[in-house]
Formats: sequence, structure tokens, C-alpha cells
Amino acid sequence: MKRRDFLKLGGLGAALSLGTRELPAATKSGTVHEPARDVPIAGDADVVVCGAGPAGVAAAVAAARKGAKTRLIELHGCLGGIWTAGLLSWILDYRNKSGLMTEIWDRLVKRNGRAFSKGGKATNAYDPEVMKLVLEEMCVEAKVEIHLLTRVCAAVNNAEKRLTHIVTESKSGREAYAGKVFVDCTGDGDLAAQAGCGFDWGHPETGNTQPFSLMAIIAGVTPEGIAGFFNDDDSRNWANPKDRLKAEMEKGGHSPSYAKPTIFRLRDDLFAMMANHEYGAKGIDARDLTAATLRGRKEVHALVDGLRSLGGAWKDVHIVATGAQIGVREGRRIHGLYTVSTDDLREGRAQKDAVCKTTFGIDVHSTDPKKEKGIEKTGFRAKPYDIPLRSLIAKDVKGLMMAGRCISGDFIAHSSYRVTGDSVPMGEAAGKTAAIAAKSGRLPSAVEISEIM
Repeated sequence: MKRRDFLKLGGLGAALSLGTRELPAATKSGTVHEPARDVPIAGDADVVVCGAGPAGVAAAVAAARKGAKTRLIELHGCLGGIWTAGLLSWILDYRNKSGLMTEIWDRLVKRNGRAFSKGGKATNAYDPEVMKLVLEEMCVEAKVEIHLLTRVCAAVNNAEKRLTHIVTESKSGREAYAGKVFVDCTGDGDLAAQAGCGFDWGHPETGNTQPFSLMAIIAGVTPEGIAGFFNDDDSRNWANPKDRLKAEMEKGGHSPSYAKPTIFRLRDDLFAMMANHEYGAKGIDARDLTAATLRGRKEVHALVDGLRSLGGAWKDVHIVATGAQIGVREGRRIHGLYTVSTDDLREGRAQKDAVCKTTFGIDVHSTDPKKEKGIEKTGFRAKPYDIPLRSLIAKDVKGLMMAGRCISGDFIAHSSYRVTGDSVPMGEAAGKTAAIAAKSGRLPSAVEISEIM
């Protein structure tokens, strides 16, 4: 075989021709100059959802079921975000939710992926590996076009400040996708920030954000052996099991960075553990994320090693896996048409365009470990309140919605609605709204609440 024929057969001829393209070059000013290039538009959709965590999957499935051609862009190699890549394994504030949240639980039960107490009561826990499959099945059945291992890295607006395209990076290179309506479910509001939206960040006085936590899955213990150190039921008092676990970890030689370490059972002798706090790190800084992940993994291994050294019920405890994604509680809060406020929680406000009733309390994980390593006190208890559709619609860029923890809200409100049992109905509402807007040629702000509920 001649060499040129071999290159053609192997598909390398086209690749080699790229060698003639102008490459980036370093400059004397300490920067790299990237030559201008045309990015191919690899496809289009009615609705483009960025981020496939709980909110993103719900948004994509809801949009597709409304008949919208839908694309779902995800950084990790699985759907679910913090539920799966992050090994969260525990869903808060789901009990009063219907729709997709109920459907997800039902599918988990059918696949033996939901945890039950010894008395047969369903708990907040689930098997993250089963969750991956359930979410993939829902998206595939709805004909959502899934793009895994793909990062959104830029946004394109037209002259009217309407978002028209996203730009992604993946193994396929740099590509663009066109859309009629976009939904930012990245958690940190990455797409909205790239599109030019305003946002709030951290505590209004200090700018500090809540700490990260790296989850771990552990095995080698039995429910009977560690009965005093965990709860199956989230409605029961968690204070005593957490305090006992902290004391046990300290007995093993390591005091956890989170003052209220938690263990909960997933199935049989498989448990999830949350005992780590990473303070002072920003969820939009890759260096912070890297350093926090390294510290977190080192700490959770030390904690488990210490427990194992105690013998007894802990003699065989070991880590099965740690999260591929560290749990980031707080990122950008994108400016929307309505900002969920502290007063909404204090008064338990109802909204005419409600898409989600939040019943979870204020949950500010301490931003300053010198003062507190547990939960900060705020002086009042939240009453159940509504998340309005307006808080899911971007204020500064047209054709853009948000769902999950990056919606429009203040610091205190965010600490309540950020949990994933609320992310799902937010995503479902955003997906339905986006689909109706895209198919009718309207902006999301023109869609009436009666059209989606």
C-alpha cells in the first residue's frame, strides 16, 4: 500500500492538513495570541439546556415532552451532576413535590435504587449508580439529544441582547449550537455569566460563600453495628447521631472540618458520608476547586482510616468511592425578573406565578470556620414559600432561563432553595416554559403560568 493511500484510509490526511493552519503564539507581554477562526455550527434546537444535574435533566425532559427539539450539554460522563458525579445520595425537600420528582422516585424504586428503612419506610437516600441509569432512560425516551463530556465555554448574543448560540469544547473540538431558548442549569450560572448577565455573589457583607463538601461512599459496616451514628428518616432528630459520629471520629484521631458529620444508608452495608467542609474557596475558580478536592479527599480518607483503627463495628470500614465532583453549595445568583428574598422566607409569601413550594429551612453552612464549623444561626425560621417563574427568567439577556441554585435570589433565600428536591420542579417549569416559548415564537417572559401548570 502506498503511503498516501494509507493516510487516506486511516482518515489522517485531513488531520495532517491542519498543520498549515496558523497556531496560537506566545507574546512578549506574557499572553498567548489566538488567531481568529470560524467555529462550525454543529446543530440547532428549540431548547438548549446547559448542565445536566437534577435541574438540567428535569428541564430537558420537560421541554422534550412538550414537543421541543432539545439538546442537553453536560461536562461529566454521566447525567445527574451532584446526584451522581458528586455522590450526594440524599434528596432534601422532595416530599411535597409531584411531577418529575415523583416519577424519578418511582423509577428508582422499580430498579431497587431507593433506600428503605428496616421498617419498610422510603428514605431520602438513593443509589447514585442506579440514578445515572434512570436519568439516562428518561432523557432517551423523551428523545433529548445528550452531549456528555462537553463544556459550555462561550455565548453569542445578537444586537437585541438575545442569546442565539452557545460555544462548546469537547473531544470534537470547538463547536457552536443554535437555539431558540436556553436554560442555564450549570449550578454556578456559567452560561448566564458568559452571556453577559449580572449576578450576585456570596454574603452581601463579606462576599464569602458557603463551603464545599466532598462526598464519600463507604462500606464494611452494618446498620446494626453503627445504629447510633445514622438516621434512616430525615424527619427524625439528626443532632445526636451527628454528635456521636463527630466524637467517634475524634476518638480515631481526626476532628472533621464539618462539625455535624453525617452518615446515611443507601442499601445493605453501603453508606454515604458527608463530613468535609472546604472554606474560603470559590466555585468558579479552577485552582480553588482543585485544591479543595485534594484536601477533601485526603481528609475523608483520614477520617475513615481513623474510624477503622477503633475496631469493633468499624474494623472493616473502607471507602468505596469519593465524588468525581466536589459539592459546591454556592455560586453565582443570576439577576432575574424577580429576586427571591429573605422576606419571602420570613413571611412565607405566595406567588401568583409559583412553580415550586419550598419547605426546606434556612441552611447556611458556616462561611467562617473561626466562628462556626456547622450551620450559622439567622434569628428566624423560614415559613414555606413559593419560587416564582419570574425568578427563573434572566433579566439582562433575552431568551435565557435558569433553574437550580443559580436562579435569582439573595444569600439567605439561596441557602434554602438550593437543595435538589427544589431544583427538579424549577427545572421542570423552566423546560416547559422554554418549549412553549420556542415553539410559539415568544420569549419566556411572555409565557403565562397557566400554560405550564
